Amino acid sequence: MPASAKHSAFGESDEPLLKWVLRFGVAACFIGHGMLGLRLTAAWTSYFAVVGIGPNAAVSLMPWVGAFDVAMGLSVLIYPVRAVIAYMVLWALWTALLRPLAGEPFWEAIERAGNFGAPLALCMLFGRDGEESAWFGARLRDTLDETQRCRIGWVLRLTTVLLLLGHGALNWIVQKPVFRTQYCMIGLPGAAAEPWIGGFEWLLALAVLLARNRCLLLGVVAWKLASEALCPIAGSPGWVFVEHGGSYAAPLALAFLSSKSRPIATRHDPVPDRLFKPVS
Repeated sequence: MPASAKHSAFGESDEPLLKWVLRFGVAACFIGHGMLGLRLTAAWTSYFAVVGIGPNAAVSLMPWVGAFDVAMGLSVLIYPVRAVIAYMVLWALWTALLRPLAGEPFWEAIERAGNFGAPLALCMLFGRDGEESAWFGARLRDTLDETQRCRIGWVLRLTTVLLLLGHGALNWIVQKPVFRTQYCMIGLPGAAAEPWIGGFEWLLALAVLLARNRCLLLGVVAWKLASEALCPIAGSPGWVFVEHGGSYAAPLALAFLSSKSRPIATRHDPVPDRLFKPVS
């Protein structure tokens, strides 16, 4: 096999950083969600009701669900297993869909794309050549070929686009009252600011979809950190901010992925550069 085909998309010392960005993001999401369960969050009773569980039973089950989520989050940091991460993708997707099933706007599920998109990208980092079927393995890839790089990049890109579209729609279309309160807490005219912020986030989502710019992605990370930090400022539990770990990790991992320059493709390279361009 030509040397160029064996080329790693990441430097030897840089590649573990991508893994840790996703691992910390996924862990934060599940730990934050679990802690909200341990706190017996009242709003959760409507989600339990979707599957026929009454309020009293829901309150009894919340600590168990919360403790299990915290354990899953810690496992990602201590000893990540591919089958466990795959379960986390499905569980995060289900908990996101519970919101529209409970009568909330469907944009609530879209806004939580980071909850299931980040673990999906992490799941794709598992295994090595010939070992992709090892669901109970805990070996993250040492290298990524161009096809794997492209697939993971698009998962992260679409995740970032969706979470921005969802949050923007909750501002612009739904005009969620809690956002209005948050903006008033920092001196903005809440009702007037919401549609403008929502429109800005939609434009930001379009830019992420079309552009290949690391600074843009780092700006998205900063925007998400700032906007989600309004939750505890407005009186919500700090764990709500932690729960959105996937929303910070997805654009940050994508920025890191797109910042890795590679040699110019030669005639021996089996796959052309289809997604990322070197950043000067």
